[in-house]
Amino acid sequence: MTSVDQLGAADPAQEPQPVDVVVSTVLAVPGVASLSAGPAGTAATLLPGRRVDGVALRPEGTQLHIAVQYGVDVRETAEAVRVAVTALGTLVPAPVSVRVEDVFAAPTGPARP
Repeated sequence: MTSVDQLGAADPAQEPQPVDVVVSTVLAVPGVASLSAGPAGTAATLLPGRRVDGVALRPEGTQLHIAVQYGVDVRETAEAVRVAVTALGTLVPAPVSVRVEDVFAAPTGPARP
């Protein structure tokens, strides 16, 4: 699962969008495995030529849908994500809500063919 699905060519000279800053912030939180599109793929931000799953920037607030790594405290990780994204200030609409959609186990051995 990827957090950013490229549907078209992006201009490399283009400045990062607020959603790109949010994605980087969320993925930098220890214990976060990935972003998730949420139920029925509704947690996403649509931009020209691409869709960013797991971040829904709406006028009424910011919704984040994440998957965490197995073994972390789910509530603490979700709260750390909420605090980190809220700290972005006016870049994101308040309030910020976080939903944990999945838990990913770490690989325990060599990949199977």
